Amino acid sequence: MDSTRRHFIQSAAPAAMLYQLAGPRPTLKAAGPNGQIALGFIGVGIRGSGHISTFKAMPGVRLVMAADCYDGHLAGAKEATGGQIETTRDYHALLARKDIDAVVIATPDHWHLRMTLDALAAGKNVYVEKPMTWAIPEGKIICDAVKKSGKLLMVGSQNKTSPLTAKAREVVKSGILGKVNTVRLATYRNSPEGAWVYPIPLDASPQTIDWTRWLGSAPKHEFDPKRFFRWRCWWEYSGGVATDLWVHELTTMHEIMDVKGPRSAVAQGGIFRFDDGRTCPDVLMGLLEYPGFILEVTANLGNTVGGQGMMILGSEGTLTTGRGGVQVTFEPAASPIAAYGLNGWTKENREKYLDSIGFGGGKRPQLPATKPPQTFRVERGLAHEELFIKSLQDGTPSRETAEEGHHAAGAAHLGNMAYRKKKRVRWDIETNKISEG
Repeated sequence: MDSTRRHFIQSAAPAAMLYQLAGPRPTLKAAGPNGQIALGFIGVGIRGSGHISTFKAMPGVRLVMAADCYDGHLAGAKEATGGQIETTRDYHALLARKDIDAVVIATPDHWHLRMTLDALAAGKNVYVEKPMTWAIPEGKIICDAVKKSGKLLMVGSQNKTSPLTAKAREVVKSGILGKVNTVRLATYRNSPEGAWVYPIPLDASPQTIDWTRWLGSAPKHEFDPKRFFRWRCWWEYSGGVATDLWVHELTTMHEIMDVKGPRSAVAQGGIFRFDDGRTCPDVLMGLLEYPGFILEVTANLGNTVGGQGMMILGSEGTLTTGRGGVQVTFEPAASPIAAYGLNGWTKENREKYLDSIGFGGGKRPQLPATKPPQTFRVERGLAHEELFIKSLQDGTPSRETAEEGHHAAGAAHLGNMAYRKKKRVRWDIETNKISEG
């Protein structure tokens, strides 16, 4: 019996098992004077500006240039770096810089493929926000390009590399949950901000926004600042709740359960809360078939208490995750007698049957006690973005590869396809072929 399982069985706690972060937070090593990682940023809006703040604080990192189609975002990048970062509307100008080692891509989904391929072709390492792709076929293209380039690509899904995820994976592999049969993932919100109804700057106009450049490969459309700042609401630029909210949980679940992706999906949803012109649903529920278990995944933008986080359901226990950590509860022991099935039997037949299994004479079966809940402590680890820099500094593999990004995004795309087609959709993950029925 390995130490993890032994600790589960021998240690007791008064509450459900909770994984608690412990110890000081580790930090990146400081690079030498010639060992700095020079970064460029493509897209510096909500997520991209957060990346500027995050990477700016890391030792051994130098911020060089930012590209964005809105002048206000570029001015914000200047302000956040004390005027040190250079700016441009054209990301190609950023990729042409020989002094940039890696790029951070935080743009609408429909740009991820083109920008990633251009960055790899320019000899840059890539950190690309989830979802890695806008459609399933794009995943294989990016995977092949990464292999050909020899560069590092890391997808930004954050929780995949957390210590809590690593511990949950260890618990599942220990067998303590028994035979896992169902996994449930849920994200519930109920606010305009949670539904991407973000504020629009007062200076937003065709003069301050390069609308044609921003549209890129998307269908032509007249200038619309709502689409620019709330792009997740439209299919042309994103996959809605599936590729924004499902993907975070899917990536983490794939890591914990050690699976690649689903075989098939069905889904239902619609616009029930934010009927504001969007085309992506604000409620989406999917059932995805994985080898050995069924996944129930939900995103709801019209309620906050319906559910949150992850549940992994096994024959002997249930693992749950949420903002409070990771918890495990255990199944009560089953009675060795299916007493309900004796109803309708004659007294003679019932007594003979009970005698045959050792419970005659009015004896009641003694049930083993339910396993008590237990607690583990988890050491703190580096943040997801820090692991990207560490891989570049040490020459170690990506902690969230193109293949993993493809599989997680693909699962979300599969759910969207099932919802939009109103059919069961199958995915052969090895050949990347999609079929219906």
